[in-house]
Amino acid sequence: MNGLSTLPTTAEQARHALLLLGAPAPPRLVADVHAALFDGDLSVPALAGLLRDRSSGLCAALDQDLSPVRGLIALGDWALERRIVTPAVRRADALAMVIRVAGFVAMRPGAGLAAHRLLRSLAETVPHGVEAADLAEAAAAALAAPELVGALAAEEPVRAAAVARASALPLAQQLYGLPQVPHQRGSGPA
Repeated sequence: MNGLSTLPTTAEQARHALLLLGAPAPPRLVADVHAALFDGDLSVPALAGLLRDRSSGLCAALDQDLSPVRGLIALGDWALERRIVTPAVRRADALAMVIRVAGFVAMRPGAGLAAHRLLRSLAETVPHGVEAADLAEAAAAALAAPELVGALAAEEPVRAAAVARASALPLAQQLYGLPQVPHQRGSGPA
């Protein structure tokens, strides 16, 4: 045995799943998408290890204050606009991910049981998705809902300001966020 593996590395596996998803995603979803649709052995603990390894190309998504968003991973080479998330953007991204995954599965006529289980799981996150004949259409309808469109428009100035602030930061802070400043108790000796 020569010890060579044809499986992609853990970082490459994460990259494949994130490219399909198209936006910052929870590690569990990244691992589930990869397990259902690609070959490999990507796991949530492996993703956590990649986030600690700054050479992996993965980073946490950032919130409007440029702090890392716990529980959302992104690709470091995505534009800041894509890595900064707000509540409405997070919901819109989740719906867009459902559309992308459903389309990917539809293009694969031999999609296995794991892919269909993944779609059933994703359907639970979409309004009327469980009973929908077409999951992608249900997600597209939810994405076009006036409430979500209005919330996205309302968040746009906040996101634009965050992107402008982040653009002025060094690359490491653009990727990993601003360091947390410890809270100081009291104002000194009394």
